[in-house]
Amino acid sequence: MHTIIRDTLTDSQAYLGNFLSDETNIQAIADAAEVLIAALSQDKAIYSCGNGGSMSDAMHFAEELTGRYRDNRAALSATAISDPGHISCVANDFGYEHIFSRYLQGRARSGDCLLAISTSGTSKNVIRAAEYARESGIAVVSLTGKPGSVLGTLATVDISAGASRYADRVQEVHIKIIHILIELIERRFFPENYPSAQG
Repeated sequence: MHTIIRDTLTDSQAYLGNFLSDETNIQAIADAAEVLIAALSQDKAIYSCGNGGSMSDAMHFAEELTGRYRDNRAALSATAISDPGHISCVANDFGYEHIFSRYLQGRARSGDCLLAISTSGTSKNVIRAAEYARESGIAVVSLTGKPGSVLGTLATVDISAGASRYADRVQEVHIKIIHILIELIERRFFPENYPSAQG
């Protein structure tokens, strides 16, 4: 059992190391943060979506913005598309592919931003949401696994964790990226919460 634990942690460390070693990934995170910050700077809203574990990540991202990440500060406008009433209604009446795009149609406006999460980059409902966003003047930041995915090609900025045999490695990097994005947003709007920050 100890061997499995060590091997798993070592594999995770190696996967994160590969991601960290590619400077384009660092730049993509910085670019994505600027897209999110631009929307909030104009009093626009951020929406987030994903399936399964990625929905949990989408919810985590939104609640850290409306609540807090590290220190108390004003709430920021963020909503995860995760309402079960909406999802079950739209899935039943229109099909599961439409659960996220229909929500954006009802709520989102030009200038808003969508954080679209899919480890495969091929989730049809997330892709449909990204397509709707592009058509409606809504910026898209995507978190994906394999580079060059369908979702990634639709995004304003795509952050690809890198190809992996298993989704859990991708999800581990995604949550690190999400935390970094939240911190960068907080640092921009609430610098008083980071008094020792040097940029």
